[in-house]
Amino acid sequence: MEKIDLRRFEAQDRDWLVAAHADHYAREEGFDATFGMLVAEILDGFLAEHDPARERGWIAWRGERRLGSIFCVALSPEVAKLRLFLLMPEARGQGLGRRLLETCMGFARERGYREMQLWTHESHRAAGALYARAGWDLVEGAPVTSFGKPNVEQTWRITL
Repeated sequence: MEKIDLRRFEAQDRDWLVAAHADHYAREEGFDATFGMLVAEILDGFLAEHDPARERGWIAWRGERRLGSIFCVALSPEVAKLRLFLLMPEARGQGLGRRLLETCMGFARERGYREMQLWTHESHRAAGALYARAGWDLVEGAPVTSFGKPNVEQTWRITL
């Protein structure tokens, strides 16, 4: 099996990442088209205004195939936000999710962030288990209707 490389997110990854998120979450979670629109908005903002010294995105590649993503963005000088964490189904169970998470957290530490946080949904149970194993704390949960369906939004945090 070919090795998996983590490459910096580039503008040419944008359309793939929007489609991958929209397709995956429509299929796995029943999310409507507003989810893909949110991902597009996040990526367009990142491309237009991110600080390359303090913010970064990674795309996991095996050969010429993209397998996942993760982003570290600034919320404040001391707090980073994990965003757009995605692992394609064929890449699960190989330690890639843990590797992406460790890469993102390591980057945040190196850049001087003292804390990270993320927003997700309770239905993403595998991701929540990964966060918990990595030392993140679930600090908030609230029932919502988003992306066309009822769910529970969650906020997770970790001190770096």
